[in-house]
Amino acid sequence: MSEAVVRCEVDGRGIASVVLNRPAVNNAYNRDMIASLASGLKHLAENPAVRLVVLRGEGRYFQAGADLGFLRETAAMSAADNLDVSRLTVATINRLYRFGKPTLALVHGGCFGGGVGMVAACDMAIASEETIFAVTEVRWGVIAAPIMPMLVARMGLGGVTRYALTAERFSAAEALRLGLIQGICREGQLDEAAAPIIEHILMAEPGAVAATKALAHEVVEGLTGEDSADRLAREGAEWRRSPEAAEGLASFFEKRKPSWYPKAAG
Repeated sequence: MSEAVVRCEVDGRGIASVVLNRPAVNNAYNRDMIASLASGLKHLAENPAVRLVVLRGEGRYFQAGADLGFLRETAAMSAADNLDVSRLTVATINRLYRFGKPTLALVHGGCFGGGVGMVAACDMAIASEETIFAVTEVRWGVIAAPIMPMLVARMGLGGVTRYALTAERFSAAEALRLGLIQGICREGQLDEAAAPIIEHILMAEPGAVAATKALAHEVVEGLTGEDSADRLAREGAEWRRSPEAAEGLASFFEKRKPSWYPKAAG
């Protein structure tokens, strides 16, 4: 039996590992990978034990964009079938972007095309210093439509018009400057670099984390005006009076870990 093209596992602390697993083609995506990623994210979203998702790639690269053989296949499809594939891609990227728990991408080697979109769709990303990025679609006569909202949100209009129009490669340092990633580490040190971020997330109350992420997305997407101001005031007041807030303050004053921190195995 062939190995899954996307592996999803959840450990005892609620850390979900999502691994892109087509290393022979540098994790280039095809329809199978897109569908498997969508399915994996759906199941993880339905699992109350999940506290965060860590996205990574197996092998030499994080993700090499679209499989060019797959692009040839889609070009030969009927218009309806081609549109179905595009809709699946958009839905999958949106599912990653709107995932209800924190998402962290750990990026190494190469990250091209749709892989850059996956990174941009995550809440946080760390890249090892050797990583090369590129938004390559125009080089192959296609456009990065499914990932465009995430690219602009992370890299800004100037970053996108520079790199998505030229398909130039850029370094991890440039990705950090643009805001596509939030940290750089030495090659082979991604897990060590991620560990303190994961620890901070696990120390935070899960419901408050989810609500903060959802509210941040709403603000970016146009939460403004007097009604919105009242809602923000109400949400802030309600959370301050919540049992979670009481436990969080108690854990601080009692110098202990909060009740939502994962218990040690065994």
